[in-house]
Amino acid sequence: MIDAVLYGLAASSALVIGAFVGTRWNPPRQVTGVLLAFASGALISALAFELFEEAFHLGGAWRSGAGLLAGAAVFVTVDSLLDKHVAGDAGAHQREVTADAARTGVGWALLAAVTLDGVPENLALGVSLVEGASVTLLVAIFFSNLPESLVGAVAMRNEERSTREVMAVWLLCAALLAVAVVVGRAVAGELSDSVLAIALAFAGGAVLASLADTLMPEAFEHGRPLNAFATAGGFFLSFVLAA
Repeated sequence: MIDAVLYGLAASSALVIGAFVGTRWNPPRQVTGVLLAFASGALISALAFELFEEAFHLGGAWRSGAGLLAGAAVFVTVDSLLDKHVAGDAGAHQREVTADAARTGVGWALLAAVTLDGVPENLALGVSLVEGASVTLLVAIFFSNLPESLVGAVAMRNEERSTREVMAVWLLCAALLAVAVVVGRAVAGELSDSVLAIALAFAGGAVLASLADTLMPEAFEHGRPLNAFATAGGFFLSFVLAA
């Protein structure tokens, strides 16, 4: 269980680092877009060669396939509910009711999105530890957390939140996601091979859905023309670490 604690702290430390930088610096959107593209490539490689490959080996095509689709479906459902919840803030922004209304809630919406993406990723990391330490997935999660928390901290600062408040919020988020790694490791450690296969595939499906829904669209919008190169670089690094 010590390995889960250490991995959880390492993965979540990116949230604290990103928030700390974001309270002191406004990065160009292209920089965060490129970082997200790199993280996307790394996550794709980690999912293909660690999570889903192991799920397929343990449970076969039917179990792993069902788990993958179930994980994606759960993420899409929760993400859709979140979108509806923050739609009022987005509508206020689009209608430009007031300058204050346009700013309010952006940082908190980003925090919610990071948490929603981070829980399945960190659960997947914890589950993967049952079959051996997954440095590949750890690196991928670290590089996805860093730019998201950085941008979220900048948005909160623009909403006139104090540095202390911003850091406290992201520290709590980091603690939650670190706990998710431990929970994933503890639960998966008691599962049979067939059920573990479904759990690995489920976590992979949720992460894959978060890639398609959040990380890659953001990287494409803000990281061009370097986003494709960064995605390939992240994939290659993750592959080398997994080899």
